[in-house]
Amino acid sequence: MLWSALIFGLLGSFHCVGMCGPIAFLLPLDRKSKSKRFFQLLGYHGGRLFTYGFLGFVFGFLGKSMHLFGIQQQLSIIIGVAMIIVVLIPTKIFNKYNFSRPIYALVGRVKSAMGKELKKKDPGTFFTMGFLNGLLPCGLVYMAVFGSLASGSAGYGALYMILFGLGTVPLMTTAIYLGNFLKGKAKQKVLKLIPVFVIIIGLLFIVRGLGLGIKYISPSESVAMETISANLSCH
Repeated sequence: MLWSALIFGLLGSFHCVGMCGPIAFLLPLDRKSKSKRFFQLLGYHGGRLFTYGFLGFVFGFLGKSMHLFGIQQQLSIIIGVAMIIVVLIPTKIFNKYNFSRPIYALVGRVKSAMGKELKKKDPGTFFTMGFLNGLLPCGLVYMAVFGSLASGSAGYGALYMILFGLGTVPLMTTAIYLGNFLKGKAKQKVLKLIPVFVIIIGLLFIVRGLGLGIKYISPSESVAMETISANLSCH
């Protein structure tokens, strides 16, 4: 399941370039010094990964609480079904009942804070920009959060989200250097792969929750409980 987070991030980064690209393009990077530019980008990505890791830790902890009640298998199935439903819901209906609307005020504050950070141009600007960028509403981040919720522990939840974030780094970095280089039909083809992969991940969560006794993919409930107990003892 951890590999799914990394692959999800790699595919999802094409969406990220479209949504978060404009923010990344505005970063006050040092165009004269390659070494400074490298560390500035490192700070920006580090801020995003910190936010994702924190979200994964929080939701992984919530998932851990649910596992303690012995509903880890059912939770995995519910999350898998939710992933598939979200992908299959027509865009018009989804926008009509957009769950991000109640937090628009918070989003406004985040964007305002990002605008102030852009004017500072000090070393901490890039980490702060990345941190705030990670807080902006994003459907792909929501999907990844579902995965961290089903991870079974705060540590694994944080790791799941960090791997998701790492998957977005290569393309986001390329876009920052080269701009929105992927356009037209090529971009459309890649974007069509994202919902397909989300459905595949959703099916994996469902199969995992069914406890079919398949090692690594769908362990039986008793094996899953032993694994969760071991994870909890480590965290």
